[in-house]
Amino acid sequence: MSETETRKRTRSGGGAARRAARGSARVETARFIERNIPNFELLTEEALEMIEAGAETVLEEIGVNFVNNPGALALWKEAGAEIEGERVRIPRGLARRLCGHAPSRITQHARNPERSVEIGGRSLVLAPVYGPPFVHDAENGRRYGTIEDFRNFVRLGQMSRWLHHSGGTVCEPTDLPVNKRHLDMLHAHMTLSDKPFMGSVTEPSRAQDSVDMCGILFGEEFVQQNTVMTSLININSPLTFDDTMMGALEVYARNNQACIVSPFIVGGAMAPVSVAGTLTQVLAEAMAGIAYAQLVRKGAPVIFGAFVTSIDMNSGAPTFGTPEASQISYGVGQLARRLALPYRSAGGFCGSKLPDAQAGYESANSLNMGLQAGVNFMLHACGWLEGGLVASYEKFVMDADQLGALHKMAQGVTVDEATQALGAIREVGPGGHFLGCAHTQENFKTAFWRSELFDYKPFETWSEEGARDTMQLASARVKALLDSYEQPAMDPGVAEALADYVARKKAAVPDAFL
Repeated sequence: MSETETRKRTRSGGGAARRAARGSARVETARFIERNIPNFELLTEEALEMIEAGAETVLEEIGVNFVNNPGALALWKEAGAEIEGERVRIPRGLARRLCGHAPSRITQHARNPERSVEIGGRSLVLAPVYGPPFVHDAENGRRYGTIEDFRNFVRLGQMSRWLHHSGGTVCEPTDLPVNKRHLDMLHAHMTLSDKPFMGSVTEPSRAQDSVDMCGILFGEEFVQQNTVMTSLININSPLTFDDTMMGALEVYARNNQACIVSPFIVGGAMAPVSVAGTLTQVLAEAMAGIAYAQLVRKGAPVIFGAFVTSIDMNSGAPTFGTPEASQISYGVGQLARRLALPYRSAGGFCGSKLPDAQAGYESANSLNMGLQAGVNFMLHACGWLEGGLVASYEKFVMDADQLGALHKMAQGVTVDEATQALGAIREVGPGGHFLGCAHTQENFKTAFWRSELFDYKPFETWSEEGARDTMQLASARVKALLDSYEQPAMDPGVAEALADYVARKKAAVPDAFL
């Protein structure tokens, strides 16, 4: 099912009209993906059992550090862990048993109920890039992100047909104070989009602001009984849980909001260079973090996360779209499913400085791997550039367009009397063509996925229209989408209450830029 909110009116008839219709700003958000294709199972049962046993050994014998967090140490001690300083050694089986309290499927509610998503099982929810301090566009180049850039990315996400989620820190608005920018970011997600969004994790009080603002948007009772936010909790790999991230996790878990507990792995630097070694460490870290959420609140919604890349051993730079990263992501998917937990991984990852061929190859490798790996929540699905340092306007719409191919692939292949089309084969017979047959006329509009961005025109037409490359086409699409954006309606009382909350919180403390 899809919801059509606004559609530009164009005259019907003729190739020019059809091209205009395809290029118009249609806000049609597809329902989150439900896979009708099998997951790719890379690891054997023997390999999975070995990795699981190794992860238990890591937790029991090596342990993990919960730093600057006496409360966490007390909870672990009460649960039966051995505490030595800030080191927590978890008895075999304890973390896995605690993980069993977490739900296997999460409904994240959007303020527009038609945009709510299911995370877990066979689903795939697509969310945009998260965290870059820089932005890039064809006209202005690379620069620090601003709040207006942030709002523009939220608007582009709202306009995307294939993007299900508004995301979180789609870029860092560096023109705002560090201690206040989360308020403006949340306000933008809540007012400029009606898709689901993510909360702030940069300080526990900012996580509480996120919960409080959701109380205004959804109602406090609804928030306590339902999940209205996901939030990204990164583990400081190897084996370290800092007080800032854990403090945010504690706020969200206590308030029934979902956390993506995600080891941050650069293979060879933050984990072993081997795939099996990395998988063992990832499982140990994720189980410890997810288990801790259950100590805070039994049944707290969590997502098993894995951000995995490798490193170039010559330069030390992270690499993306590599076979090893794919192998780890496939393996983590199997491990997450054995824990009956939703799985976050993959995205439009690339190390390129521009949305060029390198960016396309690396991103395609990662996006398709995510679909096949059984990922349930894909952060960074569009807009990622330069190893995550840059949010690119052009790449945002290029990636968002390609997400449509994931939707089509996930549908699988329907084989029945209608799709087998024996009648069409009989009608055309030897030596004919299928362009005018009844079956083609009935199905041509939906038979093939078609990019809304790429140029399929003959060379002569393409040349006469300026010989534009994909980046130029994407730049024009960015402008067209932003020019035609319409803000989704909101109850005036709620809008006023949100604006008042932001103003009061910002006025209460002086600006801080560190």
